[in-house]
Amino acid sequence: MTTPPAPLPYGTPDTPRLAVRGEARLEVDPEIARLGITVSSRGTDRRTALADLTHRNNQTLELIKSYGQAIEQLETGSFTITPQLTDKGRHERIRAYHGTVHLTATLNDFTALGELTTRLADLDLTRVDGPWWALRPDSPAHREARQQAVREAVQRAREYAGALGAELVAVVELADIGAENATPAGLPPAPGGMMRSAGYGGEAPAPALDLEPQRQYVYAQVNARFTMTRPAL
Repeated sequence: MTTPPAPLPYGTPDTPRLAVRGEARLEVDPEIARLGITVSSRGTDRRTALADLTHRNNQTLELIKSYGQAIEQLETGSFTITPQLTDKGRHERIRAYHGTVHLTATLNDFTALGELTTRLADLDLTRVDGPWWALRPDSPAHREARQQAVREAVQRAREYAGALGAELVAVVELADIGAENATPAGLPPAPGGMMRSAGYGGEAPAPALDLEPQRQYVYAQVNARFTMTRPAL
């Protein structure tokens, strides 16, 4: 059995308690951008499809790595090789094999992002999703938002106390919203585009995309409880 929460103290006439909420909302530039790359192959023979997939995967990795320090992280998500059966017939017959490799590239240099995106989309049987703009988990913007939320809570409490002719005495509690009953919350995916490559040879390289970074919004909320002097009613 769970223990019911203890009732909140409401102070005394001489030392009233004041509870407020502080909020902050910042709009900042993104720090990183992620690209999702799917490399594919198809062939009537398993080994041929696998060899083509290996070659295209290596080609894609070499292209991404050629951007050096602009690439903050490069990961392989999954690899599949799937037989495709004929639609009709009494016997199971394999018509072709499909292979895919999923990669994720994280860039910290947006000047190289447009060029790399276009070059990846220009590769044979390659799909590019993104970019997804984001902040790093340890971004200073998160700290600034939390501090601003606390300052806003103090300012709001002072205004309430001042309206009663009182002053703040001490802070008795400071908590994130939902800290006592936290539930996991998923972040919505950042919007991005999608490009596909058909892989037509002999064409001039496509011009680099002009990508405008999407501004990021950082939110912070805090509950604060204070005690104050006796109101002058």
